[in-house]
Amino acid sequence: MTKKPFVGRSAIANSLLDLNHIDVYGPLNTPTRGGYSYFITLIDYQSQYGYVYLIRYKSEAFGTFWEYRLEVENQIGHKIKTIQSDRGGEYLSGEFIDYLKENEILSQWTPPGIPQLNGVVERRN
Repeated sequence: MTKKPFVGRSAIANSLLDLNHIDVYGPLNTPTRGGYSYFITLIDYQSQYGYVYLIRYKSEAFGTFWEYRLEVENQIGHKIKTIQSDRGGEYLSGEFIDYLKENEILSQWTPPGIPQLNGVVERRN
């Protein structure tokens, strides 16, 4: 049985940092030398420029996003407006949600079972 082609599409970003895709991959079959079992990928939709961070636990997603935000906003001079992710528990923590609200960052969640809507980052993993 083959899957039918996906014809939907994600939101479009008009400028840098308007839309950022985020996804955690893991656990890896074999942890890295430093004991990292996961990696988190963050991609700016407009430029398609991506960052990959090694993490030991999914719970490190918030701290990694915080680090990413500081780095890219300082480099580019724009603010992150929206992040798009699956409904992974690492993005639904009170700490993460509160941080997004405090910094006026919108969050978009892809529906369960349709990873294609977050395809930019899913293809990189």
